[in-house]
Amino acid sequence: MTSSTVDDFEIRPAHLSDAPAIQALVEPYVRQRVLLRRSLDEIRDLTRNGFIAERNGRVIGFAAVDIYSKKLAELQCLAVAQDVQRKGVGRRLVQACIDCARKHQVLELMAITAAEEFFRECGFDYALPDQKKALFVNTRPRYPAED
Repeated sequence: MTSSTVDDFEIRPAHLSDAPAIQALVEPYVRQRVLLRRSLDEIRDLTRNGFIAERNGRVIGFAAVDIYSKKLAELQCLAVAQDVQRKGVGRRLVQACIDCARKHQVLELMAITAAEEFFRECGFDYALPDQKKALFVNTRPRYPAED
């Protein structure tokens, strides 16, 4: 019988030295166009308020908080290794990000995501349901191949 949780992992603050492992973790999701491509320097910036899920020395998950102001922060770059998905790793990373935003006394933490149901299960909801939606315009090519 397969366990519905992975109990033998820890959540810890990310370090600059984790950046290559984070980049390797997110790369499959970048190729699938689920996550945005980030340079190693951008990933290093995310480690400032980032969290690693680690199991037996292996990075199995990552998420970060980008704090814009005391009013707003964004949960970014949530990624969990495919072989440990749906076992509680992502939920614990999200909780670490919520705790970080709370510690910094940020009013709202937002997540821009296609995994709406997952984030709703983690306590996220629309700020103004049926009234406002986030819209975006690209100001540069997203991927180098689009140049």
